[in-house]
Parts: sequence; structure tokens; C-alpha cells
Amino acid sequence: MTLLLTLACVDPTLYAESPVLETHVDDWRDEVIYQLMVDRFANGDVNNDYNASLNPDVMARYMGGDYQGVIDNVDYLVDLGITSVWISPAVVNVEEDAGVASYHGYWTQDFMGVNPHFGDLAKMREMVDVLHDNGILVILDIVANHVGQLFFYDINRNGQADTTQYGSGREDDALSMIMEWDPAYDERGIQAWTSLGESGPAPLGWVYMPEINRMPPNPGAFYSDNAYNRRGRVTDWGVRHQVEKGDFPGGLKDLDTLNPDVQQALIDSFTWWIVETDIDGFRIDTLKHVENDFWQEFAPAIRQNALANGKEKFLMFGEAFDGSDALIGSYTCDTRSEKLGWYPDESSDGEIVGCDHPDNAGGEPYEGVDSVFNFSQKFQVFDDVFKYGAATSNIEALYAERDNHFGQVPKTNGAGQAPRDILVNFIDNHDIPRFLYDNPSPAALKSAIFYLLTEDGIPCVYYGTEQAFEGGNDPANREPLWWSGYDQNGDLFLHTKSLIALRKAYEPLRRGDFQVRWASERVDNEEDAGIFAFERATEDASVLVVVNTHDDQTSETRFDVYPMATSFPQGTTLVEVWPEGSDRTFTVGSGGEVTIDVGPRGGSVLVPEADVISY
Repeated sequence: MTLLLTLACVDPTLYAESPVLETHVDDWRDEVIYQLMVDRFANGDVNNDYNASLNPDVMARYMGGDYQGVIDNVDYLVDLGITSVWISPAVVNVEEDAGVASYHGYWTQDFMGVNPHFGDLAKMREMVDVLHDNGILVILDIVANHVGQLFFYDINRNGQADTTQYGSGREDDALSMIMEWDPAYDERGIQAWTSLGESGPAPLGWVYMPEINRMPPNPGAFYSDNAYNRRGRVTDWGVRHQVEKGDFPGGLKDLDTLNPDVQQALIDSFTWWIVETDIDGFRIDTLKHVENDFWQEFAPAIRQNALANGKEKFLMFGEAFDGSDALIGSYTCDTRSEKLGWYPDESSDGEIVGCDHPDNAGGEPYEGVDSVFNFSQKFQVFDDVFKYGAATSNIEALYAERDNHFGQVPKTNGAGQAPRDILVNFIDNHDIPRFLYDNPSPAALKSAIFYLLTEDGIPCVYYGTEQAFEGGNDPANREPLWWSGYDQNGDLFLHTKSLIALRKAYEPLRRGDFQVRWASERVDNEEDAGIFAFERATEDASVLVVVNTHDDQTSETRFDVYPMATSFPQGTTLVEVWPEGSDRTFTVGSGGEVTIDVGPRGGSVLVPEADVISY
């Protein structure tokens, strides 16, 4: 009865029409993103809990979360202080494959249909509207690289998908297997084959299995053999043409994104989502698996279409799952050569052609994505330093390379800021084990969250991090949030909430530049072991931030007889405004020198006495 009353309070015709698009963002640097897997956030409507794909007790199945669940729990997001949510893909998917369901959203079947497990288009519009009314932007996850497993390669030409074993197993005749749903990569294209030998390119076997929604794709441009690269599954991740043209493992069929018809169909499809829902940005999956030429066509077209429909500052940031700063930055460069990007292959000796490569000097303007996930920082800073205790000088070394590897100029009609200033920073996400899985230390995680919410760029919190979730690899790292009871009084929730409020209160923590003031090569018992300090400054104000990554000792911003120098004038009184409730002050000495001591795994934020804000 309660559910019916809840649903009945909304006029069913209210969201039947396309919304009027608006720009809901001022400066993306002000945002705190919350990655929210729709199926795992909250179950608000039991009416879309249907069919065998759903089992709330099995992590690899649909568990019941939906758009109504987001609507019903918007207060949770508001209380935490979230200003943007990144939701999982909304498109209709192949329901399941090999017992695993498509709750994650990455197995597209219909690019312009709403996944019925989450609700319908009207419900999605309502969710976006409710979030906007609560000051929260909406970023939609999209996939342009591939579709779900919609066809097989008919290698033996018998009209059905087979798994064929061949070879005797003797040393000179190894036992091998051909899986027609997911064969290994062949640069020529997958070839038809029997024991008598090859017989030319293998035909595609399009299937019609409506019981699991494995059917020809929509729009019709994708229902064509020529829409796909047809080279089979990537087997060597160190070869560029495989990574860009091969099928993603699991039989996800790689789109030929250099085909103009495919390009236009993708532009039209994803423009439709903007126009029909008033979303504010795209998170783009599998960025490095698509040629740079495609992003040069897709990104400007999406921006222009958004602008033409009334939406400015539309953000597009992508996932290039790689630890190379040069590689992930290459998708944001200001100019480009033909070789730009991920370039290890047989002809290049493993070279990555990034923004600072000589071949890019004087190249044509590159209007790719506005930003990328900061994977190099995830691996080299949040893992190496905060999780495993490496020296904080690693943070400084990585930061020193930023201007070499990321675009310095905002994209035309884009998010409004240069890529180097709006990198999306994260501690963990749905594709990697949670922080606490590898290091079950809440104190270590708290120090990582402290850095995430005080450094420059856009922080992204993975749902459940604030609830101390500790799942391992997929799907264990995709726990339903309701397991936490939506606790808003837990230690990590309150810690995250406090830091988000601090970031909102002090403009330099959002929009200020970033200057390293202390980094240490020492990790043992030296007085500065584990210390990293930086200033963030705007024209009008400066903030000093100090974090101690050491597990056991209070460390200081000094070594031997040398204290830390800052930009603050001699005699300035610095007030510690975080941790909350602190009454500590420090007086700046000659040359801007000041020594700050911070407890193990602690953090300190200091501002001049005249700039203290109640928040």
C-alpha cells in the first residue's frame, strides 16, 4: 500500500514529454561526483523486479535497484554533500550471458531504449528532475566501443554457434578450441575454417533470442555486418590495432567507429539521451579501445548538439584503463599527430605518443574529451602511497608531469575548463577491488579520502566507500548499498561528509591552483616520513593542506634543520580548520617557514586567521 501511495503522488503525465534543457553547472571544479550503480543503490519499485535475471542474493545477477530507488533516497546524497551522480548505462541490454546478468549496463542491444529493470523513460526524467531540484547534476555512463553479444562468427558455416575442439593433445599437435561466440583475434578478420582448411571470411550469425533480449540491435545502422570490425577477441593488450579493433573479452562485438554511418548513429543515439532526459554529462567507457579519429568527430558533434538544444558546459570524461600518464592524457591533448595515443605495436617499439611528443607540435587542434579518469594517480598515489606506504615524493613526481601530458586549453563549447584542471580523481570503482579489500585499514582509507577531497580536479566517490565496503574484484566490489542500511552516522560517512563540506566552504579547495610545499622520500622513522603538503590558491585566498600517510608516527613538515617554506607572509597566523573542532594555530616565520605536525594517517587544513569560515 505504501508503495502505491508513493507512486500515485506523481502525475503520470508530468514526465511524458521531452524536458526543456538547461545548464545546471557553473564550474565543474565545484563538483563532487558519486558513482552510483543503479541496480545496487536502492530498490524503489518492486514492479520492475522481473524474470530469471533477477536474484537479490546473487552478486552476478540483477539485484533490484532502480530509478525510483534513487528518487526515494535523494536525501542520503544531499546529506553526504554530493553535487553530481554518475549513473550506470541506461540502455537496453542483452539480459544475460553464461549465467551473468547485465545489471551493469555494458551489453547494449538498443541504444535508444531504457533498461526496463530500472524504469521507463518518464521515470528516468523524473529522477533527473528530482536530482536537479536537489542541486545534483547527472552524468550518464555510455559505451561507444561495442555492443553486447548479438551475433556469432559462423566459422564452420553450419548456421549455429559452436565450440569446436581440435588437435590430438600430443606435443606436436596441441589441443585447441574455437568458440564461435568469442574467437581469438585475427588481423585479417575471423576466417571460416574446418579440418580441411580455411574458406574465407566467416559470415556473421545474427540471432533472435527474445527470452534474453539477444536480438538485432537498434537503431538499424548497427544491424549490418559492416558496422563491426569482425576480428575477434583481443588476445594481446600490448598491440594497438588489437585493442582498438578487437572484440572486448566476453564476446562484446567491436563497432567499426571509423565507419561514417556508425559514427553518425552513435552521435544521434547519444544526443537523443541528452535531449530526452536533460542530463549534464557523459562518462565514456573503454576510451582507449576506440580510435582517436572517432573522438575527434564524436565529441565536437555532441557538444554542438547539446548547445543547440540549450545546454552549455556539457562534460565528457573517459575511461582509459591504464597507468600511463602519457596515455590517458593523450585523449585530452590540445593538438595531435596521426600517431597520437596508445601506440605500442610492432612498428613503434612500445612508444606512447602523448601530448608532449614532438610529432604533436603544430598538429591540428584536437577536440577530444574534456577530461579522463586519473588512473595514473589511482595506481601511483592512492595505491602505492596511501595503500601500500610508498614515499610521498611519488605524488610530487607524478604531479610534475601533468602539464606535459594533459590538455591546457578548454575544448570548444565543452566543459569550460582545461582538461589538466578537471581530471576526475578516484580511489576505487566498479572495475577494481575496493581500497579496503587490499588494505583493511579504515585509517588508511580516511587519509586517502582526505587527499581526494582536498587536491585539485574533480573528486569521484564510489558508492559504498563511505560505508566501508571492502569487496574484491567484480562482482564482489558491486555490493548493494542497502546492506549498509544507508547509515548516515558511521565514521567513514561522517568523515567524507565533513571533508565535502570543507571543500564547499573554501573556494581554493575547489578552484585554486596546486603548489607542492613538502614531499618526502622517507618512509621509516624520520621526522617527515609520510608527509605531503601543498597550497591551493585563488586570486583572493590560500589554503595549506598537510597529510601524513605514515601508519604509526606523528610526522612534521621539516627535515633535519630545514622547515617547510610557504607563500604566507611572516607573522601570519594559520588556523587549523580541519579536523573539525581543532583549536591549533601556527605562526609563519621568516621566509614563509612553518612546521606543522600531523598524527599518523591524519590530515590538516590551515587558513589565515582572517579567512576562517564557519561551515
